[in-house]
Amino acid sequence: MAKVQKNSKKKVVLAYSGGLDTSIIIPWLIENYDCEVIAFAADLGQNDFPDAKALEQKALNTGASKCYVLDLRKEFLEDYVWPTVRAGARYENTYLLGTSFARPLIAKYQVKIAEKEGAYAVAHGATGKGNDQVRFELTYAAMNPKLEVIAPWKDPKWNIHSREDAIDYAQARGISLNGISKKKIYSEDGNLWHLSHEGGILEEPDKEHKYDMLKHTKTYEKAPSKPGYVTISFDKGNPVAIDGKKMGAVELLEYLNKIGGEHACGLLDIVENRLVGLKSRGVYETPGGSLLYKAHECLEQLVLDKETLFEKQKMSMTYANLVYNGQWFTPLRQAMDAFISETQKVVTGEVTLKLYKGNIIPAGIKSPYSLYDMELGGFSDVEMYDQKDATGFIRCYGLPMKTRALLLGKKTNVDFGGEAKLPKK
Repeated sequence: MAKVQKNSKKKVVLAYSGGLDTSIIIPWLIENYDCEVIAFAADLGQNDFPDAKALEQKALNTGASKCYVLDLRKEFLEDYVWPTVRAGARYENTYLLGTSFARPLIAKYQVKIAEKEGAYAVAHGATGKGNDQVRFELTYAAMNPKLEVIAPWKDPKWNIHSREDAIDYAQARGISLNGISKKKIYSEDGNLWHLSHEGGILEEPDKEHKYDMLKHTKTYEKAPSKPGYVTISFDKGNPVAIDGKKMGAVELLEYLNKIGGEHACGLLDIVENRLVGLKSRGVYETPGGSLLYKAHECLEQLVLDKETLFEKQKMSMTYANLVYNGQWFTPLRQAMDAFISETQKVVTGEVTLKLYKGNIIPAGIKSPYSLYDMELGGFSDVEMYDQKDATGFIRCYGLPMKTRALLLGKKTNVDFGGEAKLPKK
């Protein structure tokens, strides 16, 4: 007679944070899919990330059969954040992609755990309106397309339509809300790189909010009246030291978060275009990241030649879109990294920044690969550059414009704009 397994239910691995949405999804999956739920939580340096044992216990108390908790902070910074900094990628020229590059890493280990556990499906708590659903599901597709995907917010069985409904559902099942209430209803996502806030009054872009949600960054009014200084050293585009002291990635960013937040740096209030087509308003705290972006940008200006910098700046926009849109694990992103890595071979040196009430001001840049020549860049005549040579250069450079004017005259289709009334002789 064959032995009956104690638990023969199908397994589902849930990307779990212990927050409102993923906490209620554990009992919801059990109730609606009659499955065994295995929770997976990634420690990416969230400021409010609970003790691993406490998080595991919460998951088990909520109905999970098992909970994996992995410390991925170092891998997160070195393999996802630093490459994006080296690329200079800013989505819509503002957002520093804090949530965007975290999701592929979480999904990667979620798939690995699903394979280890023999699970038939993976699940996430992203809504059908947001970007995270794409980031999770594209990673699943790239790594293991045979896994089924359960996305409750898009599931016909899901009858929770707002965060207020989710709070009611959690309270009915005795699930801890960790301070979330219908009065304090901001949706937050954090890691070592940033903290985002959405919901509540932020859904009304015509109204000013009071920054009552900030956790890492002081407001401009409360920042010190005396400026602060910090020197960041880079080696081939990667930050390696602060004020001459070598640090690991995690320690370095934690230090920059502290000093940047103290001086109100890295505070963004933006309306962005989500991948699905709608606009959303969010407040982002990225103090240390903003310092790194500025310092890296200053160093590149010193060491990269004009043409390379121009091409890299164009590429940074594409790179930002790839990261934002969840296309991390793609050949294109890897190919772009190859180009960027080549440019970073000379991005070595140190940058001193002056921090004052949200402003990040360059206060000194040094590099053994500097292309700045004090004599050549100054106003005095130097042997290497004869100013008279510019005459022939401009003649050649402006030849197409001169030819057009000579051949077409008044027939030209170039619009020179209106004309001010000239004074009489």
